Amino acid sequence: MPNPSTRPKEPERRETLDFLREIVRRDTLSGLYGGRVVTRFPPEPNGYLHIGHAKSICLNFGIARESRGVCHVRMDDTNPETEDMKYVESILRDIRWLGFDWGDKLFFASDYFERLYDLAVRLVRDGRAYVDSLNDEEIRQYRGTVNERGRESPWRSRSVEENLDLFGRMRAGEFPDGAHVLRARIDMGARNMKMRDPLLYRIRHATHYRRGDEWCIYPMYDFAHPLSDAIENITHSICTLEFENNRAIYDWLVDNLFPEPRPRQYEFARLNLDYTVMSKRKLLQLVEEGLVSGWADPRMPTIAGMRRRGYTPEGIRLFAARIGVDKANSRVSMELLEDAIRDDLNARGPRVMAVLRPLKVTLNNFPPGKTEWVEAPYWPRDIGKEGSRRLPLSRELYIERADYAEKPPAGWLRLFPGGEVRLQGAGRIRWEETVKDPKTREAVELRCTYDPGPPGAGEGGKGKKGAAIQWVSAAHAVPAEVRLYDRLFTVPDPENVEDGKTFKDYLNPESATAVRGCLLEPGMAYARPGDRFQFVRHGYFIADEAESKRGALVFNRIIGLRESYKADRRAPSPEVAGGKKATRRTGAAEGKAPAPAAGKRTRDRFENENTSMRYDKYIKVFDLPEETAGILVGDAAAADFFEKAVAAHPNARAVANWVANDLLRELKGRSLGQIPFSPADLGELVRLVDEGTITNPAAKAVFEEMMGRGGGPREIAGRLGLDRAMSAEELSAAIDAVLGALPEKVEAYRAGKTSLMGLFTGQAMRATGGKADPQAVQELLRKKLA
Repeated sequence: MPNPSTRPKEPERRETLDFLREIVRRDTLSGLYGGRVVTRFPPEPNGYLHIGHAKSICLNFGIARESRGVCHVRMDDTNPETEDMKYVESILRDIRWLGFDWGDKLFFASDYFERLYDLAVRLVRDGRAYVDSLNDEEIRQYRGTVNERGRESPWRSRSVEENLDLFGRMRAGEFPDGAHVLRARIDMGARNMKMRDPLLYRIRHATHYRRGDEWCIYPMYDFAHPLSDAIENITHSICTLEFENNRAIYDWLVDNLFPEPRPRQYEFARLNLDYTVMSKRKLLQLVEEGLVSGWADPRMPTIAGMRRRGYTPEGIRLFAARIGVDKANSRVSMELLEDAIRDDLNARGPRVMAVLRPLKVTLNNFPPGKTEWVEAPYWPRDIGKEGSRRLPLSRELYIERADYAEKPPAGWLRLFPGGEVRLQGAGRIRWEETVKDPKTREAVELRCTYDPGPPGAGEGGKGKKGAAIQWVSAAHAVPAEVRLYDRLFTVPDPENVEDGKTFKDYLNPESATAVRGCLLEPGMAYARPGDRFQFVRHGYFIADEAESKRGALVFNRIIGLRESYKADRRAPSPEVAGGKKATRRTGAAEGKAPAPAAGKRTRDRFENENTSMRYDKYIKVFDLPEETAGILVGDAAAADFFEKAVAAHPNARAVANWVANDLLRELKGRSLGQIPFSPADLGELVRLVDEGTITNPAAKAVFEEMMGRGGGPREIAGRLGLDRAMSAEELSAAIDAVLGALPEKVEAYRAGKTSLMGLFTGQAMRATGGKADPQAVQELLRKKLA
């Protein structure tokens, strides 16, 4: 082994953070907010939270916890026609169940109505807002199109006095709904149509669930949301990508109404999960039209539904961590969620035996009335947990009907005429006779002999090692109902529908199957509501809490076993052998065992073998997160570009983040072959950051120039003056200029208001064009302010 001291020194590599955590880290180091980190989760109390909200909850609370900050929960309750206290209660229950606590930081936008009204009056007084009397249709027509400039409302020139009078009368309830609105006075020619005099207030004579009839005008979301953030001193307002264009309104409002340091909005890609819909409107349709049993239906993507189905908060948090945070919208495979839930349940669900579709077996050589007790462990050896139970073995048993085949296919590993099979945890049974129903000719009973020895040991034995089936003693079995839940839709993207169809046309008719007459091992009679188990060879199940209230023993299937356990046709699971249609995607060829799992996911997610191998390589060799690897291999051109860029500079994770989060997002209809720079140029850009030649913010500016005009990153950085660190003299002069422009703030800081350090740092970073080291800035500021 070579001496470590003689090895070439590798460049120091910082732990890779997603782009949001990198922003928070940068702002914390710079002292922009005085070291504070305050995030928020702002749900509208007009429906139940779903898995997409869970991702946002984990992100906002996670960033706050990692930064030793706080996360607020704020009900964005500005629409009195759709909101209800029952939704507030369900939202708080879901957040708490996921494992997060807001402490005393629970707020309601409706508590800010007076403050928001005063801020709107201030905009009117400043000439930045006016009362418009156009109706809804006229406002749409006047707004113009993406190719046509908007027209100014004839009411836009009203005087400040007239606007104040009308707005006050709107507040007093003098006008009917729709008579007037309050609009911001910005720019009817703005390229961003959101900035064409956006609406701030509308008249709604409706009873608010918290404020009653106290108000008849209500703020629009784009007005209430940023100002509520500012009122609560939020630092990082994190929302999904569909609000990207709304950021301009956000910034305009907080810049005009609040001093620095103000909150800033950042967007990330929302969760689009296969085989689900995330639209509240569509989920409400499913509920109201009786297509599901309610918001807590175990097939629904709501947190309430997932909780009843048996998903664990730990499993959902694991899923959120695995999918990460992206800047570009994409669809997330359902297998990622299912694998996360299985991985969590694997060490949480003790193994027990259940026979869902029983077939009677009589052991001819077992004495009537005799019971033997078999010791069976709850856990496989790799789990590392202890615990077992004693199972009764008697003359009459029940096995899965699908574990017997009168005419078995080649390689059949279960029971058949003349064959034998091992009982899980016990001896083996050998077929002797089949008793059939005289009308249907179906098997109703198998008569066998029992041998407590190992499989294949007896004369004529035809069993194979490893072939074992579950069973229960007829005299001791516990009857139960089992509900088998599957994906709610038959296609991955039910919202991308064919002409003439709606998402409802793709509902899976087999998404819920109630199986009665199931038989479980005797100890299951004492299962408590909410207890989780792995039914051997069937999957993970939970004792249904709602059904237990009426005294019924009902188990919901949480999730089936991995596809790799089902793919070998020689040994199918009971439900597959029983003819149940498969609804999950798999790329394994019939009769061929699937490839080993890669990063907790099977390679056969991809039908093309080369794509599967590439996916493996990206995870195992390049150490990429699963979702990033999935994005890259999903586009062959993107994968080629990535690999060529890595060849130019071998920081695979950083290069992958640039390709997946920046490059693909900024293509805007172009192909990768049409962009004006090469993969080697992108590799060179990452090299400049790794070498410390340019900062991350500077790299973003260089990248924008590369996307627009092309060119080498080193040349662009030099041309823009971003390729050099500031000298001590230049930094000192820049800080002197900042402090000299803020004499009152300097005096307040020296009098004890140390929270102003964030303001000074932010101004200094701006003055230096982001080229200075934030820690150096703060150190010098403290010296000069001492």
